Amino acid sequence: MDPLMPPPVRKIVVDRDPFVAPPAAPPNGAGGGPASGPAAKLRAPRTRASSVLQRMSLEQVWLAYGESWVVRDVSLPVRQGEVLALIGASGSGKTTLLRSLNRLTEITAGAARAGSITLDGQDIHALEVNDLRRRVSMVFQQPNPFPMSIYDNVAYAVAEHPRRGRRRRRSPELDQVVADALRRAGLYDEVAGDEQRSALRLSGGQQQRLCIARSLAANPEVLLLDEPCSALDPISTAIIEELIVGLRESVAIVIVTHNLQQAFRVADHVAFMHLGELVEYGTSEQVFDHPLQERTREYVSGAFG
Repeated sequence: MDPLMPPPVRKIVVDRDPFVAPPAAPPNGAGGGPASGPAAKLRAPRTRASSVLQRMSLEQVWLAYGESWVVRDVSLPVRQGEVLALIGASGSGKTTLLRSLNRLTEITAGAARAGSITLDGQDIHALEVNDLRRRVSMVFQQPNPFPMSIYDNVAYAVAEHPRRGRRRRRSPELDQVVADALRRAGLYDEVAGDEQRSALRLSGGQQQRLCIARSLAANPEVLLLDEPCSALDPISTAIIEELIVGLRESVAIVIVTHNLQQAFRVADHVAFMHLGELVEYGTSEQVFDHPLQERTREYVSGAFG
């Protein structure tokens, strides 16, 4: 066959009209309605939490670094029985707001705060900071297991609790606490019988679940998640998302995520922030399918961000 000649045209005869597939769902999870729109198909059916209890309250919160206010006049509830997702473009203030909930922002020189943040009705600045961070625990973007065994990683959080003393000597009571935390984090079946293995030998997804187990071992009231899946593969991400939804029954969860599909999948309520301001707060279905503000509509449709 002459290499300069075009390939022959081949015709395929079919006995029926071709089927036209419907358009795919938008990549960000926005759709036409919570009941029948494309967005609804991105979220697996889930049961409602048996009860909802407000744990934290933010009232007119302002946060600054030096002369720059990075969060402006934000008021939000944080409830056990729900997952609250903070979404917005980089620089919108959502991570700063998340870190303020257990006073991590004050580590930065020049940080300032105005407004009120309470935990179970008590101002968080009236609490001893280590006690606050046991009750409002943070899991960071990159998994950060300690260079010790799986067992000791979880036991560390319990052993540092003042009611239990500072020694990490094994005991039936401590064994049970560690096992329970690993179960709640969905890791127990994968490491049972091998808890003395170095935590650094776990996969990235397992390390992140170990960090969640370490946080859960102290029985916090609130769990803060700062982009917990950004460094993970899709399979590990799916496991952790399922874990987040299951944990909301026993702990209030606040998650920062740039992944709008993830926010739709895991969150009960969503807070959209832009340039430090809370633009819109509502149920996940409402914010993604029927946003009230034009800036929200542009963001979830991919016009910016």
